Amino acid sequence: MNQNSEEALFQKKSVTLHGHKTSVSLEKAFWCVLADLAKAQDLSLSQLIKDVDEKRQGSLSSALRLYALACVLKQLTQQDL
Repeated sequence: MNQNSEEALFQKKSVTLHGHKTSVSLEKAFWCVLADLAKAQDLSLSQLIKDVDEKRQGSLSSALRLYALACVLKQLTQQDL
């Protein structure tokens, strides 16, 4: 995979956490899921990131991926009922 195609898969966003600006790089698919989850909860994407940050262990990017995955799995499980 060349650098340009790798850049196309990832997106970097800046967010302020605890008064400090930081950037998070995630695959575009995760950003889409997180934006949808924020909208469904009537939150801004920044607020959702702050909420995940407060409860995380490990890196923020990993915590965001795990949060998105857990929410999607929960939705899929509820649809199967």
